[in-house]
Amino acid sequence: MLVLGVTGSLAMGKSTVSAMFAELGAAVWNADSAVHALYAGAAAEPIGAAFPGTLRNGTVDRAALGARVTGDAAALAKLEAIVHPLVQAAEIEFRARVAASGRRMIVLDVPLLLETGGERRVDAVVVASAGAEIQRARIAKRGMEPARAAALIARQMSDADKRRRAHFVVDTSGDMATARRQVSDVLRALAGKVGA
Repeated sequence: MLVLGVTGSLAMGKSTVSAMFAELGAAVWNADSAVHALYAGAAAEPIGAAFPGTLRNGTVDRAALGARVTGDAAALAKLEAIVHPLVQAAEIEFRARVAASGRRMIVLDVPLLLETGGERRVDAVVVASAGAEIQRARIAKRGMEPARAAALIARQMSDADKRRRAHFVVDTSGDMATARRQVSDVLRALAGKVGA
């Protein structure tokens, strides 16, 4: 089974690229979605104990938690110590379920794949990338607060470094049809490995 890691900096089109792989038959696991589920499940109680006042009706209030950890390296490390093992367990469970189903390709959609050494868990790394002006415009369109965007970008490796470390780069600066062709090109390049 082929395992691709898809990553990219904030607002570079990572989730869009992952969705294109899904359209072409890949089983996609999204790390952000796994965290969202954990915040409403297994991670809620330990996070609430570590960060009092961050739960609402048994679910982590992401805004309250973000306010507690943004700019505080020790608090962020404490949060990661709670969440990362649970996310890893969710990924392992997903891989096992997909392997049992007979699917031939998994895409791991992980924002900090390269920053956390996640490239060791995949057969190839695909980086979604776009120009800096496009990234800024997409962030503005999302309505994300500049301080939050800056904090997220500060945690991420630069786009140039990600591109250098990638096996494949999908440029999302243009139209989606062009990006979709690039995704198809990646699959063609990896055709011999699918099912291995």
